[in-house]
Amino acid sequence: MQLQCPMPKVDFEMITLGHGSGGLLTNKLLASGVFDLLKNDLLDERHDGAFINLQGKTAFSTDSFVISPIFFPNSNIGELAVNGTVNDLAMCGAIPRYLSLSFILEEGLSMQEFWEVLVSIKFACEKAGVCVVTGDTKVVEKGKGDKIFINTSGIGTVHPQANISLKNVNAEDSLVISGNVATHGIAIMSVREGLQFDTDIQSDTQALNSAVLTLIEKFGNDVHLLKDPTRGGVAAVLNEIARDTHLGIDLFQKNIPIDEQVEGACEILGLDPLYVANEGIFLSIVNSEIAEDYVQLLRTLPEGKNAQIIGKIVDAHPKQVILQSSIGGKRVVNMPVGEQLPRIC
Repeated sequence: MQLQCPMPKVDFEMITLGHGSGGLLTNKLLASGVFDLLKNDLLDERHDGAFINLQGKTAFSTDSFVISPIFFPNSNIGELAVNGTVNDLAMCGAIPRYLSLSFILEEGLSMQEFWEVLVSIKFACEKAGVCVVTGDTKVVEKGKGDKIFINTSGIGTVHPQANISLKNVNAEDSLVISGNVATHGIAIMSVREGLQFDTDIQSDTQALNSAVLTLIEKFGNDVHLLKDPTRGGVAAVLNEIARDTHLGIDLFQKNIPIDEQVEGACEILGLDPLYVANEGIFLSIVNSEIAEDYVQLLRTLPEGKNAQIIGKIVDAHPKQVILQSSIGGKRVVNMPVGEQLPRIC
């Protein structure tokens, strides 16, 4: 669905950013566009930083987004930037509150494109329940960037019932995934030059904080670890967990949810879905005694309708992830070497 929001009352016409006039255009856009669009009491201070009050344990995260192309099926770099940092905070068991927002804009970027990105940021913030309280904008010469890069940092308060830590992971814990794998990465590849094919695959980018909050409030300390398998996919995250806990992970291929079109596209491109980036799902390691109830609750939420138990933590084969295939064989799922899909987030 195309988001609609009127252009600011500035005579941008169809101008593009120019490095020499960047200061003037940036000031006009900030004064009549950004501050009005992302309006809140803290941002309205227009200071060099934001003054915020937080109580209790606090989580802080930062991420940079250099995705290409900046517009892709169902979303764009703006929504992705908000959701990415919101989800990093959610994986800490935190309730996201405030974001910083910084742009690096390449000379030649059209104001129309920039405005579409800003509108997506606005709607993503509203949906996730966060607000932008400080930021920065820089313009670089043509060829020194790629349209637009975004950095977002986020601050949130850790839920009092959350106890998310690698130290809590035990053998016999269950591994749960909230939804279909590889959807985001294949959505990006479907629109990249030279790799186009006819599908209606859309990026799965979404904020996960509401779902995580519901699960933590219900299951508390039985939720041992949360991770979002973005760059490097499920394989990278599980290998990191196995390495850092000195435990093994058994993974059940038959239980791993994947859209049929996504699976077909992976076969065409020669990609293993376990290594493809995701932006709208998360992995949970939970006490095995509550795993079935955990999945049942997750499936009632819009962010987790395809949730499955896909594996378990074991003492055997420490520091290794072993996939039990659908036909009965076994193979080691190694840490990815390099990036299968660069510029994916």
